Amino acid sequence: MICITPPRVDYQTLCANIERRLCELGMLESKQFPMTQREVVRGGKTCGIYFCLHGPRSVKLTAICDFNKNTIIYYGSDGIRRENATLPARMVSQIQSELKAA
Repeated sequence: MICITPPRVDYQTLCANIERRLCELGMLESKQFPMTQREVVRGGKTCGIYFCLHGPRSVKLTAICDFNKNTIIYYGSDGIRRENATLPARMVSQIQSELKAA
């Protein structure tokens, strides 16, 4: 029997993928601008992560990783929603356990 196990995605890989996609949306060079992250807390429980890529001339591109809906929502520098990406539930639980351990 052949079994395929999906690759493990940790928090750092998620951050790198989001940074790369935000740079693509803003037509920026990857790994050239700082990105900050903040936990989104509701009712004392972490329900997501807010990412902000700080580009040149006060340009900010953002993404929100929503653990409740298993999605990543990307926003352009004008604040308008650009695209959504779906996260596997298994990945969300791995990331949440990493955040709790930190």
